[in-house]
Amino acid sequence: MEPLFWLQSADDCDASIAQLHAEAPLDWFEEPLPDNPYLQAGPGYWCVTRHEDISVISRNPEIYSSAQGITITDTPPEFLEFFSSMIAMDDPRHARLRRIVSKGFTPKMLGALEDSVQTVAAGIVDDIGEKGECDFVTDVAAALPLKIVCDLMGVPGSEYEMVFKNTNIILGVGDPEFTPEGVDFVTALLNAGGELAELMGEVAEAKKGGDGTDLTSVLVNAELEGDHLDQADLASFFVLLVVAGNETTRNAISWGLKYLTDNPDQRAMWATDFENLAPGAVEEIVRLASPVTYMRRTVTEDTVLGDRELSEGDKVAMFYLAANRDPAVFGDPYRFDITRTPNPQCGFGGPGPHFCLGAHLARREITVMFRELLQRLPDIYAAGAPDPLQSSFIHGVKHLDARFTPVRPG
Repeated sequence: MEPLFWLQSADDCDASIAQLHAEAPLDWFEEPLPDNPYLQAGPGYWCVTRHEDISVISRNPEIYSSAQGITITDTPPEFLEFFSSMIAMDDPRHARLRRIVSKGFTPKMLGALEDSVQTVAAGIVDDIGEKGECDFVTDVAAALPLKIVCDLMGVPGSEYEMVFKNTNIILGVGDPEFTPEGVDFVTALLNAGGELAELMGEVAEAKKGGDGTDLTSVLVNAELEGDHLDQADLASFFVLLVVAGNETTRNAISWGLKYLTDNPDQRAMWATDFENLAPGAVEEIVRLASPVTYMRRTVTEDTVLGDRELSEGDKVAMFYLAANRDPAVFGDPYRFDITRTPNPQCGFGGPGPHFCLGAHLARREITVMFRELLQRLPDIYAAGAPDPLQSSFIHGVKHLDARFTPVRPG
């Protein structure tokens, strides 16, 4: 599955995924030749599309390791930890880091953010309301999670634009729109990551010894049973958080508007009974959007998955987007149905130790943003096709034209 696969129309992608489920739900693929001189194609990988198989992989990290890389193509070791943090680690390192940073995702910390999410979402609608049209990705979908993540970490508003630019480079470095001119792949990534790490270092230094309640203050001032994050761990976690917490929620919200536009019956149903239907609607948006297309694991010992014999060292790529369309789990899997139940979508990763720490916050952001939109811009719709990110790793949207009847700020 090469990057160009995901640049097909949604119907063509869905047809290909349906064919995989029918003919080869666990098959071997050659690795695509990377389009840069710093990476080399490896021996190949198992393409995993069944929901059940992904659950098995996710629940057994001792057999399916994260520490050797989370993308199909191998990257230099120094890139791996810096840009991936704990999602590219195995226990005990993974458990230690997750235990420390989970302090930022307690009910108390998330509860403190809830009013902020509402305020930010309302301000976004105020900003676009009188225009009658907008780029839904940059003006709406990206604006909410960017500010929430930066606020969570205590990053000043003056740095939002820099954070936004560098997260686009890190996840979109293969897309011409986000690749800096005259800079090679490695330099682009290092520059982007370096700027984010430098910012985190400055923020952390300013928070030391203070009584702030943001996550950076908590992490630099609290000792957890004698443990703490060093500067490198904190910088790497920040890169992960602003990339994962910003990009994935952005793409779920962007695809959500497209799905609601294409399914007016579902949109009308949700608008009529928003609060009761919101939990199911959000799960269905995440299921179809699957903002992270896949994650890779590496087999640590000879094993059997489904009907295939896997060897130590084999790469397995868990295609969440395909698993979320598995006909063995989801009836009529290509239909957008906000009342779908049960909905065991794996858009936040499969079950197990690497399940997304920020899933609750992401759900909250998606819910609040669509509440504001459906209440205050009730006829907003996607006026064109999404402009997809050229990436096999992220199911991203770069731009999406949206139109609506202008309203005055509320």
